[in-house]
Amino acid sequence: MNIGDKAPEFELVDTDLKPVKSSSLTGRPSVLVFFPGAFTSVCTKELCTFRDSMANFNKINAAVLGVSVDQPFSLAQFKKENNLNFPLLSDFTESVSRAFGGVHENAFNVKGLNVSKRAVFVLDKEGKVAYRWVSENPGKEPDYKEVQEAVAKLR
Repeated sequence: MNIGDKAPEFELVDTDLKPVKSSSLTGRPSVLVFFPGAFTSVCTKELCTFRDSMANFNKINAAVLGVSVDQPFSLAQFKKENNLNFPLLSDFTESVSRAFGGVHENAFNVKGLNVSKRAVFVLDKEGKVAYRWVSENPGKEPDYKEVQEAVAKLR
C-alpha cells in the first residue's frame, strides 16, 4: 500500500468484542498503529507514546487505533494496564495486517508465531494513505514527530 492508495475496507473487533469498520473512520484523519504484541517492551513504549500524544491528535479530530494479531482479551488487559485512551483492534486472522504493513511469520524463530509488522499509516478524511511507515525490525519505533506532522497536514 502506497501514498495516495485507498485503504482497504476492513472490520475488526475491539477490546469489548464490538465490530469496528474502516468506513466509520471516513470524514476525519485516522492513524492506524500496527504493533507486534501486547505486553512487550517496545510495543508498550510505542502505544504509551501515542497515548501521551492524544491531545495533539484530538486537536484536529484524528482517530488513533492500535492493531495487532493478539486476541481481544489480552488487548483489553494491555489497554487497561497502560491506561490507553484509544481503541485497540484485534486482527486475529492477520488479514488487515497483511493488507497494510505485513506480518512477521515465525517471529523470533518461534514456529507458527505470526505478529504484525510494526507500521503506522495515516489516512486522510477520504480513507486514502497520506503517510506510510513500515519496519522490518520489530524493535524499531516510528518517528513520532513525523507521524504527528503528517496528521497535522490533514487539517
